[in-house]
Amino acid sequence: MGSQVFKPSANSVAQVAIICIAAGPLLVGLSLAALSRSPANTKVNVPKNQPVPFSHQHHNWELGIDCRYCHTSVEKSAFAGIPSTETCMSCHSQIWTNSPLLEPVRQSFETGTPIVWNKVNKVPDFVYFNHSIHVNRGLNCNTCHGPVNDMHITAKGNSFQMAWCLQCHRNPERYLGWSKDLHKEHPSDTPRQLAFKLYWKLQTKGKSNLSPAETILVNGNFEGADDQATKEAGREIVEKYGIKTQQLADCGVCHR
Repeated sequence: MGSQVFKPSANSVAQVAIICIAAGPLLVGLSLAALSRSPANTKVNVPKNQPVPFSHQHHNWELGIDCRYCHTSVEKSAFAGIPSTETCMSCHSQIWTNSPLLEPVRQSFETGTPIVWNKVNKVPDFVYFNHSIHVNRGLNCNTCHGPVNDMHITAKGNSFQMAWCLQCHRNPERYLGWSKDLHKEHPSDTPRQLAFKLYWKLQTKGKSNLSPAETILVNGNFEGADDQATKEAGREIVEKYGIKTQQLADCGVCHR
């Protein structure tokens, strides 16, 4: 009788090997999916170096400068706009005139050469995005860009991946009704005006006097509201502005 070639433990090894081979593609797929959603790929919350270390927290929150002073076309164009050197110098020709950090701004002004900023937020070339449409329906900047008012150096606030955008496009009422409490204070204001008035309320009254939805927005963690009152306020905006919710998730809305 011949000797046994494999030990009994070989059966267990073979079983484990088969399981690993079968599960391997699944594990690889899950790993790649996790990587695609991680900051290593999306760059979410990763500050981006700029030729001038511009602080939104200082300019917007501490000084109270309206977003539209720099982003002049955000209400009327697909592109929000980047401030020209002349816009920067409207203040910095009078204050911090000798700051070493502002030397690139002064050089740009003297030579007429625009500052080349590194773009933080962008979508692929095959995606169409219009700032004005979203702002004029009442979406606050922080909904997409995260807690910009707290950023010293600007970082990407959200992934801008398709699944993330579709959360709002499929249920816009969850994202538009956040201003219902602010609307009670300013009943004649449009959703667009309220979107920017949130920052004035934050500056004049502080976080402790914000509504729950406003607080979440200011902190940059807003993912839509689920309470009935907020969704009802959102539906009123949907109806008033004729937002075609059944078409918002169509491919042609963003892919043109």
